[in-house]
Amino acid sequence: MVLAIIAVAAFWLATRAPSGSSLAANPTPDPSDTGWEKAASSPSPTPTPTSSRSTPTSTPKPTRSGTGRSPRPETTPTERPRAETRTTPPPADPPAGSRSPQLTAKEAYGIHGRYQRGLSVAQARKDEAAMAKLEHGLALEMTRAGFKTAEMQGTSLATGIWPNPQVWIPRHVEGTADWFVAVSYEPGVARIVDVMSSAPGGWRLVASAADTRATPARFPKIATDGEGYATSLPESATGLSATPRQIARAHLASLENAEIDARFDEGPWTSEAALFWQQERARLDQADWRLTLSYRLEGPVRALRTSDGGALVWYGARSTELREAVREGAKVKLKGSAAVRTRNKSFARSVSATYGRMYVTHLPPAGSNEPARVLGEWSDVLESHGD
Repeated sequence: MVLAIIAVAAFWLATRAPSGSSLAANPTPDPSDTGWEKAASSPSPTPTPTSSRSTPTSTPKPTRSGTGRSPRPETTPTERPRAETRTTPPPADPPAGSRSPQLTAKEAYGIHGRYQRGLSVAQARKDEAAMAKLEHGLALEMTRAGFKTAEMQGTSLATGIWPNPQVWIPRHVEGTADWFVAVSYEPGVARIVDVMSSAPGGWRLVASAADTRATPARFPKIATDGEGYATSLPESATGLSATPRQIARAHLASLENAEIDARFDEGPWTSEAALFWQQERARLDQADWRLTLSYRLEGPVRALRTSDGGALVWYGARSTELREAVREGAKVKLKGSAAVRTRNKSFARSVSATYGRMYVTHLPPAGSNEPARVLGEWSDVLESHGD
């Protein structure tokens, strides 16, 4: 079991965290992993290459739920149910319209278990077609991109199942898709938070995030009613320090502008990422290159009420890093996954990399002096090219 867990975490880190992600042991963000090469005829100085964030080879890459599963709050470990260990092929999910109005915990565990087993098989085969029955939207695009990167690199993807997931199920809301959160936590490896949503063809993973630090940040307790159901909040919900959509946009704006936002706690996906981009821009300036960043919110913003009156918020984004030469001189060579997608070439005029990114953030209640805390990320390079 330990070997299986290690293999899965390694896979998650490899396919869910591009070289620029901040999920690995080194918390310093390295979103693009840019290397520099001084042109033979160029008198301009050669900037020091940014080092790619090291990914612990002993840490399995969590599957998205996936790249982010959501374990139950660590404050209530005795309530953490065990994951299914069945190895026989599970039945397919029934169409969303044939289910009962209220999803049960047993159904949720079964759905997430089938997803994990299906993902493990698809990863082993790099089967992009099979993923359409397991994931949806940006999550599907990110996983398929990870498969392509591994194929180009000639590497295999680790497989396995994250142990002991816990689920939180929001009450059914008429007219909206049902969804639930599954959290898995393996001490010393990672905490994975997955979001599953119903669709006409069955259930799909639509979001995920992970914290692979040796000691993950404190995970808030999700509020439940007398029957154990969680409360979903709209993206415009009030009674919080900001609405869920506002906090998602503020987080992405701080990354795009490379500015530290005091509304967020310090960490690898906030202050450290902003500082990284400031340093990267300074290095590019020295080499007569220009850096342009874009972080665009993509997909719905989902939120669950937490017991402190705040909320856990899930959101995704598409980010693009564009580097352009102001004049001839130094060349740019990317590292990590982006380098694989550009076949390790060096570029003299421009180079860009686009990533899919997903986050889970704890938003405090209105009136609180606590900052918002980003608790995990999943990122994968979608495309990279230059000239």
